[in-house]
Amino acid sequence: MDATSRLATALKAHPQSLSNVVDFDVKSDRLYQFDLTKNNSELSFDVVNDVAKFSHWVDQKLVDNHCRYGIGGYMELRTIYDNRVQFDNKGEQRQLHLGVDIWADAGTPVYAPLDGIVHSFQDNANFGDYGPTIILQHQIGDLTLYSLYGHLNRECLFGLTVGKSIKSGVHIANFGIAEVNGGWPPHLHFQLMLDMEGWIGDYPGACKKADKEIYLKNIPDPALLLRLASPIN
Repeated sequence: MDATSRLATALKAHPQSLSNVVDFDVKSDRLYQFDLTKNNSELSFDVVNDVAKFSHWVDQKLVDNHCRYGIGGYMELRTIYDNRVQFDNKGEQRQLHLGVDIWADAGTPVYAPLDGIVHSFQDNANFGDYGPTIILQHQIGDLTLYSLYGHLNRECLFGLTVGKSIKSGVHIANFGIAEVNGGWPPHLHFQLMLDMEGWIGDYPGACKKADKEIYLKNIPDPALLLRLASPIN
């Protein structure tokens, strides 16, 4: 059974009180579906490698489509990573995106979707990385679930402690600015894991295409917690 099926089964057997991760209403808000694959001819490396141009492109897409938020990315094959050292794995690029990105203005609040505790946190400050990152641990019946929040504001890490109790709906962070969040247009990388595999304050947000089946066993589709009508991509 893959990770998404395991999480869906656990949620059905042990219904949870889910809170929004970001303040959008899936029933009324238009969510612009971003395409960051090779099929998007607008995203040249000239645009992607210039955070001001990339941010303008994101903002304009939201304005043109009358959307407050953009979304997408789960298991999306992203060629935009091809010339970033951060995604080079011994000469083979990690192109397969493992989380969902939610695109909106810097300062957008982020909330815990489930009761849990702080598993770990750190500032992954390399260019192209997550920047400030929080990982929460949740229990759904016998299933342990971890949720990762990347590209946050640096202040959200102040006062955090491992093991701190976090209630569903608690404001845990805001979207960070590009100068803090790893050099990206403001957005949230939201990812779920069933096993942290020894990682602390970090976990890969992308993998090699050849490893997709391996990661599908550990990385559930975040659409389940975002209460989207159907899985992303």
